Amino acid sequence: MPRRIESLFLEGPAGKLEALLEEPEDREPEQAALVCHPHPLHGGTMHNKVVYRLAKGFRRSGHVVLRFNFRGVNLSEGAHGHGIGEVEDARAALAVLRERYPQLPYTISGFSFGSRVVLKMAQQCAGATRAVAVGFPPQYAHAEDLLPCPVPRIFVHSRNDAICSPQDAYRFYESLPGEKRFLWVDAQDHFFAGGLPQLEQLIADLG
Repeated sequence: MPRRIESLFLEGPAGKLEALLEEPEDREPEQAALVCHPHPLHGGTMHNKVVYRLAKGFRRSGHVVLRFNFRGVNLSEGAHGHGIGEVEDARAALAVLRERYPQLPYTISGFSFGSRVVLKMAQQCAGATRAVAVGFPPQYAHAEDLLPCPVPRIFVHSRNDAICSPQDAYRFYESLPGEKRFLWVDAQDHFFAGGLPQLEQLIADLG
């Protein structure tokens, strides 16, 4: 039986959100994952190559994956919400994923700007299995607001990220309380050039 792939529009706080729901290629879903994309004002969309690899890695380990475009991106309605509105968008998308698959444990994840969104959202997602932050941007103001969190956090970072300093990202990680892991990918830049297969495999290996 072919796997389910569904293009859909979700009801978001600022209007409809364009989304893509994909089940695993080889089995019934055993877990669920939400994947958030990088900065909307710098070309970030749900079709970003890192986001695509995250989604594929999760599907390989049995997750049904929902990725979506934040408000104002492509066919999603509304205008950029300066990070605050995007957290609300992510919560709305997660609610739909949980409604569709209420019995499945779930992960929230994101790349770059999207990783900050999911770490903020994770503070009120005590039921999540984990929050996966890929290419986390530690230079954003008020990063200290993300310190408390009720769920385990996993950071994934390129060793040669010129946009989001690996040293600063690891320093931020070390300041966090609670259960956490930091995983490195031998990639050439922030967008994991030369390391996308390794990134995908690492995500698949999370289980």
